[in-house]
Amino acid sequence: MARNERRGPRLDQPLERGRSLRPTVDSETAGRVSERVARFLGSWRFLGYMTFVIAAWLLWNTVAPQHLRVDGFPFLFLTLALSLQASYAAPLILLAQNRQADRDRVQFQEDRERTERLLADSDYLTREIASLRLALGEVATRDYLRGELRDLLEEFKELLETETKDDQETS
Repeated sequence: MARNERRGPRLDQPLERGRSLRPTVDSETAGRVSERVARFLGSWRFLGYMTFVIAAWLLWNTVAPQHLRVDGFPFLFLTLALSLQASYAAPLILLAQNRQADRDRVQFQEDRERTERLLADSDYLTREIASLRLALGEVATRDYLRGELRDLLEEFKELLETETKDDQETS
């Protein structure tokens, strides 16, 4: 019985995947590399290097003796090199732009959520202030209470005066 368990696949374990011919690439690392390359290709330093290399190539293949020239046909290899460089640069630049667009989309979403929270908070505070104003309209203020107490005091004084006059008249 123990031999049968070892031979067949175990149902409680995931199947092991075989090796694939497709290379595994960490998309985050590839994205960072593409951004660095795109940033370099868009720099003045790269333009200076490229200008220097092309000028040197042109000068060497026109001025140098025929047997020392690198390109047997006039500038065929230079055209090939520039085409190859452009064919690799374009996808890297597009990758970098896609990553930037993704970052912008996330930032936009965060800004939208923050704005919605601020609007909800301001609506809440507006409602609270309105309810406080309504509640204050129903609450007796200090001046109102003082006026009422003065009126009561005057009424008591009048009552006392009338009672003292009545007491004096009866005595």
